[in-house]
Amino acid sequence: MAVRFSEVRRAARAVGPRPRGGEQPFAVVMGGIDVVRPLALAGVPCAVFARPRDSVHFSRYARVAIPRPDPRVEPAAAVDRLLEFASMQPEPPVLLPTTDEDLILVSRARERLAASCHFVLPTAELIEDLGDKARFQALAARTGLPVPRGMPIGPDTTPGDVALRYPIIVKPTSHVESGERWLIPGKAVRAETPTDLAEIRAHLRDAGVQAFAQEHISGGEDRVESYHVYVTRDGRIAGEFTGRKIRTVPPQYGGSTAVTITDQPDLRRLGRDIIDRIGLIGVAKLDLKRGPDGALHLLEINARYQLWHHPGALAGVNLPAIGYADALGRATGPPPQARPGVVWSHPLHDARAVRAQGRSALVALAFFARADARSGLALDDPMPFLRGTIGEFVRDRVSPWLRARRSA
Repeated sequence: MAVRFSEVRRAARAVGPRPRGGEQPFAVVMGGIDVVRPLALAGVPCAVFARPRDSVHFSRYARVAIPRPDPRVEPAAAVDRLLEFASMQPEPPVLLPTTDEDLILVSRARERLAASCHFVLPTAELIEDLGDKARFQALAARTGLPVPRGMPIGPDTTPGDVALRYPIIVKPTSHVESGERWLIPGKAVRAETPTDLAEIRAHLRDAGVQAFAQEHISGGEDRVESYHVYVTRDGRIAGEFTGRKIRTVPPQYGGSTAVTITDQPDLRRLGRDIIDRIGLIGVAKLDLKRGPDGALHLLEINARYQLWHHPGALAGVNLPAIGYADALGRATGPPPQARPGVVWSHPLHDARAVRAQGRSALVALAFFARADARSGLALDDPMPFLRGTIGEFVRDRVSPWLRARRSA
């Protein structure tokens, strides 16, 4: 049975599944609102390929909602759905993956998708190297990247087998393969001693998760900096900027809740060198941590679109728009200069981060009020926050409480 591609009924106008006459091809944003927003600022029509409850569906700029099967459970069905949508378009759409799962999905199905869709990705081998911590460590050794020492660990690994300097951090080898079974809060967990590692190993055994241990670089999450870049098909840097985390949830090894655009020449130089060493094209975010001595240590590389591109666009470097143009074979012009100091905040998550620091929620409110980029909340597009973020909070927190009260 053919899939019916619904119009986004939450929008204020009825829009069909094709671009209007004379418009550009759709950009298919495979995920978040913070990638839709930069494209909207550039006048690019957007279709969204996201989970049904994702707040991005409520954006007035999400012109079409494409039903999204879980790519981890139904990868073939997800590819079929993208191809069916593409078959309805007068021009091939541009795919912009924003999650690790969708990046792997597009990469592994690139031959099927390339006949009907535009996209720019690194080689399939490089994407697999970047998505697996053990393979990434091997890539770093081959190319001389400044990555902290690390090694794979499993349920049978004993603390005596770990030839690393404590403290160490332990994280899933692949978030795509084992992320849902990683039940520890945050992206990683810290082991101060071999005894701590033995407790973590017990969790890995119970969860059936393969993990990776890496030497810890001193300092909090606010010492994690990032280099963002788009490299065209012919190897030219078309846009770049640097940034720094401000807060995360959880406070250690968590997801970003507040970030800022910076201007760090040493980070930019190192980022360019790393990109050149590994031969990456397309979009990328390099996460690095600045140690106590000022040295930068590479933690990971993500070859996908993500939240940073919202503040980046407001700072003058719109990487999603640049990637869209390059995928269509259009000239992208000289690299623009980013304006440092632009701040991004996620309203509810940053309030949790501030509370975790033992500070008043008014601090988060004041920070949010002066932020340049507010995730999912803009005066001209408030519904992702009101019906998406707040609606999800009501469904997850208030509705169970009301049901319990009624049944009492």
